[in-house]
Amino acid sequence: MHIVVLNIVIIMILIIVALLLAIYLYGRRTFNYWKVRNVKHDKPIFLVGTNLKNYLLQQNITQQAENVYWKYPNEKVVGFYRGWRPELVIRDPEIVKRILTSDFSYFNNRGLNQHEKVETLLQSLFFVEGDLWRLLRQRSTAAFTTSKLKSMFPLLEKCMEQLKVRITSKAINNVSVFDAHDLMARFTTDFICASGFNIETDALKNDDSQFRKLGKRIFTSYIRDLAVIVLKDVLPEISGKLLTFDSNIEKFFNSLIKNITNIKNQEPSDRKDFVDLLMEYNQKGPMTGNSIEKLKPDGTPEVVTKVMDEKLMAAQAFIYFAAGFETSAIATSFALHELAYNPLVQRKVQDDIDSVLLKHNNKLTYEAIKEMKYLECTLKESLRMFPPLGFISRKCTSKYTFPELNLEIDKGVAVIIPVKALQNDPLYFENPEEFRPERFLSQEFEIKNKYVFLPFGEGPRSCIGNRLGLMQSMAGLAAVLSCFTVEPASSTVRNPVVDPVSNLSHATAILWLHQERVRFGVCL
Repeated sequence: MHIVVLNIVIIMILIIVALLLAIYLYGRRTFNYWKVRNVKHDKPIFLVGTNLKNYLLQQNITQQAENVYWKYPNEKVVGFYRGWRPELVIRDPEIVKRILTSDFSYFNNRGLNQHEKVETLLQSLFFVEGDLWRLLRQRSTAAFTTSKLKSMFPLLEKCMEQLKVRITSKAINNVSVFDAHDLMARFTTDFICASGFNIETDALKNDDSQFRKLGKRIFTSYIRDLAVIVLKDVLPEISGKLLTFDSNIEKFFNSLIKNITNIKNQEPSDRKDFVDLLMEYNQKGPMTGNSIEKLKPDGTPEVVTKVMDEKLMAAQAFIYFAAGFETSAIATSFALHELAYNPLVQRKVQDDIDSVLLKHNNKLTYEAIKEMKYLECTLKESLRMFPPLGFISRKCTSKYTFPELNLEIDKGVAVIIPVKALQNDPLYFENPEEFRPERFLSQEFEIKNKYVFLPFGEGPRSCIGNRLGLMQSMAGLAAVLSCFTVEPASSTVRNPVVDPVSNLSHATAILWLHQERVRFGVCL
């Protein structure tokens, strides 16, 4: 009996040793990926690669990409290892252009789904890959046309009024210090839910708004969320059934779509909100198009189809809400933060707003917002210094050679474009630490830096809602600055610390707002 037990123990030890040896040898082979290609990189660590600080919650992906960018100033590309996976950080704008546009067919995936079976919320337009991405993109463009944006504007006007009411009512109660991010997130939450789901969330009126709490939960990472991310990086083969997002978030959006479609009796209404458009997509029948993944024997693309069922609708509703409210809240809160520290620029913005409003009977209309060019430049300068998403990721779909480097990478290798680093490089932006909206007054300047200034990406997979984001962000800033002046509060930190856990460049700015400007009757 003892001999049998001893043999079992010996066999188990041998199995463990063999597994460890296999992992070690696999790691050595994997971690030689950039070495054999003569690509400079930091020395990888067993299991975690060069991603240790991310796993230890000391840096987010944007910060990592920035560090790599500045550490290797003479390289066009730099190697990186996210766990076992080799990645390539791109430092050269011409290579960025190649990835995002001219050679897009090799880089049409973001690489955020690591499993063949994709969980519900990762089937949204932002995360999804291949043919399903193309089908969704073709159908979704109708949600962001000029006519659609104009039709949304009355909802935005109502939210702008509520934004001013919230600030004024707080001031009456001797509260004039605001968390700029929370204030603008409440504004964008109200608008996104009104335009997307025909729901009045009252986030600006109600501090305990359900949708404001939901928004915070989506962008707050707990131990469980972080553990899942690490496991999906290090051990993707055994973590496929783990949900990236809390299951309660998935249940919420599944239930939301079911309830809305039931209220509408499964028929889109005349209101034409985002869910109405999704229902119209469904009524048109299956989404159909030429495949970008499958070819017939003669080399022509196969025809692929996909039905817009309730789960797919829930995924699109999720990303419309999450990306729609948070990115604009980050952009506008940082713009207000910089304006508080740059009063001369703030005065120019207010003069721009006032002069336009004089021509529009003191009403913040769609046409008026479009005319506020200096305000638009101010928002773009904010996006340059502090882009909400400070990196762009793409995954190679087949073997690819960078011709200028004679460097071949394999299918599945990810590339990271360090947007925040590029946009703050003095090589492209003189004195990048200065907040200077005038940079963007020249159209030639934007054309010259097209593949350096990338807050919305570029090419076929650029942000589909960029015009909606600009519209609501400019409207929110115009609503605040037409009536109020912002200054730093006593507790304000000049350079806000970025959350190392979140992959969005979130940093809270505390501002003091005071109503010193009732000019030209704007706020009467």
